[in-house]
Amino acid sequence: MPVLDVDTPQGLARAHLHPVAAPVAALVLGHGAGGAVSAPDLVAATAAARAAGLAVVLVEQPYRVAGRRSAPAAPRLDEAWLAVLAALGAGPLAGLGIVVGGRSSGARVACRTAQAAGARAVLCLAFPLLPPRRAGSASPPVSRLAELEAAGVPVLVVQGERDRFGMPPEGPGRTVVTVRGDHGLKGDLPAVGAAVAAWLPGVVGAA
Repeated sequence: MPVLDVDTPQGLARAHLHPVAAPVAALVLGHGAGGAVSAPDLVAATAAARAAGLAVVLVEQPYRVAGRRSAPAAPRLDEAWLAVLAALGAGPLAGLGIVVGGRSSGARVACRTAQAAGARAVLCLAFPLLPPRRAGSASPPVSRLAELEAAGVPVLVVQGERDRFGMPPEGPGRTVVTVRGDHGLKGDLPAVGAAVAAWLPGVVGAA
């Protein structure tokens, strides 16, 4: 598949393009904090979206392109992500409606930037609702539900029933589908793909 390198204020990002003939819209997905765009759930979502007529782009953040595993602060992730979306919108995805998303950290980025990106909807794979509890800390972890609620567009969360980072609740405009497995979403990849395939037509107008 074609690869597009994108200069961002945070360094070089990389967009892996998965085109389709006559796309009805596009789905742009980001990876987890220490993961890659080859994560099984991202692959499953890509296949489901392409089968539904969407072009798909999997985005590597600059820190991963540079070979680092530790993610930078949220504002830097968001800035790089928006720069990639702008480049895609002016290039290979020009004229297409955009659904954004990602797995884990990538889902958080997509939610935080959905309004700025003009996204139609957000796909969250394994949204990390609660951060890991710090050793020796007596304080409960702070929920990231506000990030989901700030998306301001329809949201689908596909979550493993044993996800150690918690289970997001459903809410206005937010659908939560629970599948077998944990945070890696490897326990039932067909169910991940089926959830994505069932949801996408309703948010891109391709039903």
